[in-house]
Amino acid sequence: MRIDKFLKVSRVIKRRTVAQEACDGGRIEINGKVAKPSKDVNVGDIVSVTFGNRTMSFEVLSVDEKQTKQSAENMYRILAPDDICAECHRLNVE
Repeated sequence: MRIDKFLKVSRVIKRRTVAQEACDGGRIEINGKVAKPSKDVNVGDIVSVTFGNRTMSFEVLSVDEKQTKQSAENMYRILAPDDICAECHRLNVE
């Protein structure tokens, strides 16, 4: 699934056009690399979204396009700062 669509379906970002603009502005990273709106996201990817001066990082758990409002939060798991460092280290080592 495209990252812009994932952000909308998972309700991390309210509208797909806003998600596309965030990607174009360099505020979305997948596994430590800046992502374009068409970049595919897979289960296990670490996504970082920058909102102003705050950054939210999460691990992708599901890429199912059919989600309800209640099940959307099950598509990702928010990472604590220590988890982020461990995941980045694991990705760079492999």
